[in-house]
Amino acid sequence: MSRLGTITRRSFMGLGVAAAGGLAVGYYMYRKPYANPLLAMASEGDAVFNPYVKIAQDNVITIIAPRAEMGQGVHTTLAALVAEELDVSLDQIKVEHGPPAKAYFNAAMIVEGGPHPFFDESFIAEVTRGTMNVVGKFLAMQMTGGSSATIDAYVKMREAGAAARMVLIEAAAIQWGVDAASLSVSAGIITNPADGETLTYGDVAQAAAVLEPPTKISLRPRAEWKILGRSQPRVEGFEKVTGGRIFGIDVQLPDMLYGTVKMSPRFGARAISVDTSAALEVNGVLDIVPVETTTGSGFGIIAENTWAAFQGAEALEIVWGEAPYPANTDDIRAVLDKALNAKPDFEMGGKGNVEKELANTQPGNIVEAVYEVPYLAHATMEPMNATAQLKDGKLELWLGTQGPRIAQGACAQLLGIEIEDVTVNTTRMGGGFGRRGEIDFSLYAAALAAKTDGRPIKVTWTREEDTQHDTYRPIAKSRFKAGISETGEMTAMDVDIATASIMTSLMARTYSSGPPPGPEKIMLEGALGQPLTVPNVRFRAHKADLQIPVGFWRSVGNSYNGFFHECFLDEVSEHAGKDPLAFRLSMMNDDEHHPAREALKKVAAMANWGGNLPAGKGQGIAHTLSFGTWVAQVVQVDVSDDTVKIEKVWCVADAGLVLDPENFKAQMMSGIVFGLSQALDQEITFSDGEVEQSNFYDFDAMRMHQCPEIEVELLENSPRMGGAGEPGTPPSTPALANAIFAATGQRIRTMPLSHSIDFA
Repeated sequence: MSRLGTITRRSFMGLGVAAAGGLAVGYYMYRKPYANPLLAMASEGDAVFNPYVKIAQDNVITIIAPRAEMGQGVHTTLAALVAEELDVSLDQIKVEHGPPAKAYFNAAMIVEGGPHPFFDESFIAEVTRGTMNVVGKFLAMQMTGGSSATIDAYVKMREAGAAARMVLIEAAAIQWGVDAASLSVSAGIITNPADGETLTYGDVAQAAAVLEPPTKISLRPRAEWKILGRSQPRVEGFEKVTGGRIFGIDVQLPDMLYGTVKMSPRFGARAISVDTSAALEVNGVLDIVPVETTTGSGFGIIAENTWAAFQGAEALEIVWGEAPYPANTDDIRAVLDKALNAKPDFEMGGKGNVEKELANTQPGNIVEAVYEVPYLAHATMEPMNATAQLKDGKLELWLGTQGPRIAQGACAQLLGIEIEDVTVNTTRMGGGFGRRGEIDFSLYAAALAAKTDGRPIKVTWTREEDTQHDTYRPIAKSRFKAGISETGEMTAMDVDIATASIMTSLMARTYSSGPPPGPEKIMLEGALGQPLTVPNVRFRAHKADLQIPVGFWRSVGNSYNGFFHECFLDEVSEHAGKDPLAFRLSMMNDDEHHPAREALKKVAAMANWGGNLPAGKGQGIAHTLSFGTWVAQVVQVDVSDDTVKIEKVWCVADAGLVLDPENFKAQMMSGIVFGLSQALDQEITFSDGEVEQSNFYDFDAMRMHQCPEIEVELLENSPRMGGAGEPGTPPSTPALANAIFAATGQRIRTMPLSHSIDFA
């Protein structure tokens, strides 16, 4: 890609606003900060400096983390951004999740939503990113997702810490009557070198908070970092290992009731008839109430304890209506086939003339393959739950959510109250992976709270209800076709992908509206935008009309398109008679592909790629660029006893800048295990319009005895920061499939791989 007019995103904010139609007024509104939500809720004695920092008179320093902690360690890293500039250690602070507020908007989540590859720094690509950044500010989405939390916070949370430090020093200087520049600070202690006198931040916090914040903020250079760039203990670690009540399912309130839901097992269908008599006879069941929301139709059970609620749900006798989609998996797959063979809904990211090049290629040099993946559930360890109390026209929620403002708005609309009358307390969560960005579990709790006469109610789903009422990773099918020159170079690649639209599904259940206009990049990501120098490429998306709810699942479209793309490259390299690593490297010729080349070379060296392996063993390689992070992996398998044992995974990730190395490595490992789990046996299937799987026994994750040794190394060649939570997932499954081929000669193009081969 051309680097003509390479610019920073900040330098094009003004142009971005103009492109969005805002002009001067829009630019003014863009620069104007949102109101600080901490001011209205500060306790007596708290000094509030900005939306991220408050300091009490007793010197308790609280850092607000605006993103959800669901096991990925984001509260530690976000707190470290502030603590670094505030000049305090992590053991001197406490971390709280921010309230629902526009001030905590996440623009980074949508900046890369345009059609341009992450590595494209051309004039038009940077203008697009600038525009998307502005749009992100105006949308004000307070969301955790897209591996974007640290990217979004990197500058603004450091600036928050630095600004607080500067006014604290100024307040001390005023108290002492000296020049602020003469003072020093370390570990939250301000020192006057002239006489050795000291003040804590708490001593001057009240005076500092009323000072005018600085207009020019200098951030600590990387060479002077004390916390960032080093691995830190997790701020929530003690509570986790001691069983602290930090998760949504742990919430206990006075005079609490308990509940669960029994929603239609056929999405979009309603009950034809219901007999509640047996359920109401269950000891502890108090009431059965209908639940009707944009996310589902069914019944809520109100009880004196959770077990009674579960038993009451089991005792309900309900006849459900028919599903508005094909009743079984085979018929669903037929819809996918029809979509794949129909005219594409949109095309994105192509260049050259694919049809002409393929027409001029010898038939023997054409490679074609069709791949398929099933629906997948999120299967979080903590099932969906929420606690709600509706009292005096005001609703209070306690739940683990990735989108507190979205939950707040949806519940207000459901109950017909003002959004300001909904308070959301965001707890930590036992896994999210995109599932807890949904609103269904908050809506159902709010609906039941409306029937409890002001008493709080904790609504917990059974594992079966959770598994069978997910917003699934969509089923997808693809057709890849490539042309190879007489010398073994890939001259053309044609990609067609059929799947359901996540945005159409999401918008309908969350906002009761259609999808946003324009192509949905999600459908192609993972194949589109990969670092390859191929003269003729085409990417076409075919929307499958399936009314089964689908949503964001860890790495989203990359989770299946990465599998398709990297398995296909292996097939083309075999046809060309080339080593899979050498073949990939030969097609990464642009300067912007440098991080991919280095990651592949590094992981190959770690795995001793090309070395002699004992009989029955094989290695596979894959690389996927997703969420701004370049990830190369090698998987080694042993098939000597007629089953596949995954022995080891080598991984190299390049995120440009790593703020906590050990936590980043842990996220890579987590993503790898998540990806390999889908290969072993995971799939969601349908019969009679209902999901067939119900619990971990038939939708399991990789178990400890199956987990391979994983070795991760980190590079920092990328020019921009990438994410950590999701990029480890996409390359894992194709690297595994390619390893199985290397060991057995068997190409597997359909997930889960266990349909074609047995795993140990």
